[in-house]
Amino acid sequence: MNTDTAANRADAADIKAIEQVVATVERTQRARDAEGFLALFHPDALWTTAHGKVLLGFDEIAEFTRAVLPDAAWDGDVTYEVVHTRFLRPDVAAVKVRQVYHSAEGDTEGAPLYVMTRQDDGSWLLHAGQNTEVRGG
Repeated sequence: MNTDTAANRADAADIKAIEQVVATVERTQRARDAEGFLALFHPDALWTTAHGKVLLGFDEIAEFTRAVLPDAAWDGDVTYEVVHTRFLRPDVAAVKVRQVYHSAEGDTEGAPLYVMTRQDDGSWLLHAGQNTEVRGG
């Protein structure tokens, strides 16, 4: 078997798995499902919100998410789209996401960067994240 072809198939499967994680981020954000969202995180994750709040480790991420997400107030919908994936190693990927909040007042956009790691069971988890608000201008 050609190794390049096998590697491309592995990359394609990993990309699909990564896209599924991002789709789950979207679904859990829409549903304001804190526990579903938290299930996507590595225990040693670090996360920076769009407003610059730094959360170190699962416990801080969980405390913040459980306090904020269920009561998050926005009218409209949110979508997440993977726009680029770069494998830093076979088990580590940098994933650029386009996040759009759609509302009656107009759309606002975020530009998250997720660093995801593949676990021993083949699943991918969010290991680091930085969300940045996109401002017009």
